[in-house]
Amino acid sequence: MSTQNRSYVLAFDTANEVIALGLGELHPDQARINLMAQRRVAAHRASNTQLIPQIDQLLADQGVDRSQIACVCCGRGPGSFTGVRICMATAKGIAQALGVGLVGVSSLDAVAWTAWAAGMRGSLLVVADAMRKEVYPVRYELTSSQAVRLTRDRVIKAQAFAEELASQQVSGQVPLLIAGDGLAKYADLLKPWGSTLAEELWTPTGAGLLLALENAWQAGEADPRDAQRHNPAFALPVYTRLSDAEENERQRLAKGDASTKGTHGDRHLTMNDTAIPNARGGAAGVAYKPLDAVHAAAVAELEQQLMGSDAWNAHLVADELGRSDRVWWMALAADPALPVPANAPLVGYAGGMVVDGDVQILKIATRADYQRRGVGGQLLARVADDARNLGATTCSLEVRASNEGAQAFYQSRGMTSLGKRPRYYSDHEDAVIMQGPISSILAPREQRVGGMELQSLRYDGTAATAAPASDQGEDRGTERLAPSSAYGRAGATEEALAAICRPLVFAIESSCDETAASLVDGNGRVLSSVVASQIDFHARFGGVVPEIASRKHTEAICGVCDECFDVAAAQLGLPAGSLTWENVDGVGVTYAPGLLGALVVGVAFAKGAAWAANKPFIGVNHLEGHLYANKIGRPDFAPPAVVSLVSGGNTLLVHMRDWGDYQTLGYTIDDAVGEAFDKVAKALGLGYPGGPIISRFAAEGDPDAIAFPRAMLHSGDLRFSLSGLKTAVTTYINQERQAGRELNVPNVCASFQAAVVDVQVAKAKTALEQTGAKEFCLGGGVAANPMLREAYEKLCADLGVRLTMPPMSACTDNAAMIALVALDRLKQGKTFDFSADAQAHADLDKPY
Repeated sequence: MSTQNRSYVLAFDTANEVIALGLGELHPDQARINLMAQRRVAAHRASNTQLIPQIDQLLADQGVDRSQIACVCCGRGPGSFTGVRICMATAKGIAQALGVGLVGVSSLDAVAWTAWAAGMRGSLLVVADAMRKEVYPVRYELTSSQAVRLTRDRVIKAQAFAEELASQQVSGQVPLLIAGDGLAKYADLLKPWGSTLAEELWTPTGAGLLLALENAWQAGEADPRDAQRHNPAFALPVYTRLSDAEENERQRLAKGDASTKGTHGDRHLTMNDTAIPNARGGAAGVAYKPLDAVHAAAVAELEQQLMGSDAWNAHLVADELGRSDRVWWMALAADPALPVPANAPLVGYAGGMVVDGDVQILKIATRADYQRRGVGGQLLARVADDARNLGATTCSLEVRASNEGAQAFYQSRGMTSLGKRPRYYSDHEDAVIMQGPISSILAPREQRVGGMELQSLRYDGTAATAAPASDQGEDRGTERLAPSSAYGRAGATEEALAAICRPLVFAIESSCDETAASLVDGNGRVLSSVVASQIDFHARFGGVVPEIASRKHTEAICGVCDECFDVAAAQLGLPAGSLTWENVDGVGVTYAPGLLGALVVGVAFAKGAAWAANKPFIGVNHLEGHLYANKIGRPDFAPPAVVSLVSGGNTLLVHMRDWGDYQTLGYTIDDAVGEAFDKVAKALGLGYPGGPIISRFAAEGDPDAIAFPRAMLHSGDLRFSLSGLKTAVTTYINQERQAGRELNVPNVCASFQAAVVDVQVAKAKTALEQTGAKEFCLGGGVAANPMLREAYEKLCADLGVRLTMPPMSACTDNAAMIALVALDRLKQGKTFDFSADAQAHADLDKPY
């Protein structure tokens, strides 16, 4: 059924403590939506367990099939971060699987329209709870015909807002009407300035959501029938601020004092001077970082070279930093794959000011020898991305009338001329005013995955036969596979689809900082495995920031799934777009363990897609996925076996008695191996993630140079402890620095790594001897460590045990391993219902 022939719109919101649902019928000739049914259910922080069942029941009650939905409308917030993400991710999953558009509306606008529908007229204030003693306040005027928004989204301390109201209210003025769930906490602060509406008008309703959509439709701002215009990949929550980590970083970088910099430069952004002489890497490129006060003088110097009499001085630049409505980024000549040296030269900068929903680009410049290399576009995109999180929807700037090249560049980014400012520059040249939507600043591919690096992982060609022994553990690259002869020879699309070995399982992984999707056939053959990595967004903080991870998953998940289908279609010799959710037989997703906020996004999206496509929904334990990753490199791998699971969050020794039958033999009592690598790398100033960097330096060092402890080596059990080793290494580093001695970074890395590997191997040997298993395998990101792999090769050769290691690209988090588990679960009939939710912790011994 085409979108044009569908006639219903499904609307829902979970931005607060209730689930609001609405079903409307479209009347395109009048741009009207007729409310058919609505319901509101108390959620109490359980939206993810109730939303899909409630949607299903709403449609069933009205006799409407999901195939008749023409559009999905969802509340974008602002509100509870988790609640908004559940709503957005579910809506994205439903819209993408149905092939319809997704229109996001403000949750606060929905409250205003709810009040309007209840007959309220006059000045309305909607105040939503923003937690941390803050509120989201927006003013409206409720006229006889509509709810007119008067102010933009923002966040402010509740007490400060009450004081602001007091200063604005005029004696004798008509009292405000006040609504919003912020009244539950701050009614006493707000009551003096108006009358509070009935509690049932404090939160969105289905009617309010549909009225907000209808208003946008009539204003030409939305068209519920236009799926292309409202691609769900581009729908984003309303954020009124950056994450806490980014806000704190901005304040810290703006200071530029001794608390944030010293002889070794900024601690979060650069490696220590002692490490620089030992650094190894590829050809120098460009690294992008938020601008700090340390580089204000360098900006001013480049300003003088490029801007002449219009240049800012260092004081003006420094004064811009740290302001809540400003965004500044810089480009440095450095290898982006390595920590940025403190003395890396500045090659570009850009800054903007957010005013009334528009980010005004104040400065953008690139050093002459770095021009025409994409630096300006990258800087502009980063400023626009941050500004979007501060509420900006458009981007504007001035450019010299004579600078046709710059104008052409901005036009290529979706900006158009609005007119001229006569004699704007110091030499009296006119300025051309240009403006465009924020969404157009990012290239389409970058936009649909939140600016993240998108990789299509390549594994062994087929799963029907084992990979050659020489291929065990080999990284198969990131390019797409050539079409398979087994599938690609089918002539018509229908024949090719019919030739696929069923069941066809799609899976999603979002447990930490990578958004991944994969498609496998009934033989366990990986047809596609796509990963969008967030490493660049977390590296400057020295570790994963959960809030940023959750935001990026929400941005990237549709684009990653689209790419996954496209790669699989190419693998099967099918035309692009011919493989969709309709063709899959089950939808799997990582439900535990991991970062809860990150897991929630994947689970909500997968449930929405599975429900919309009417497919079984399968939850997968992330750790079991790492066990199954060994099947990617060696399809004939099978239990019994002993498995070492080593990653950033887990260190386990597991006895695989059979698929789905696991016994945990040993575990870390404190830090995981990957966590210890990250912390030691941070102590050395080497950057994040620590594992690959330490491994790189260790290859040039002496593993016997420093006698670091082998914690719990002789404990008599199979438990691990990394905290003491980490403390010993950091103590050694501090002592050497205090003594004024230059650190030999490769020796420190090699000695630390050897201490980790010795204990891991010794415990593995004991586990193999105790269980009598004749197969040993690895799982987790640290399984890519070269020294660890070599040590296990020697151990297994000595014991006469077969060693199986996943391909390098399958060691880190990916969805192919999740899809392989989901395939088995689907064949066994072990599926989840739509009330399932994400869990931060789960027992591998009971994987389902």
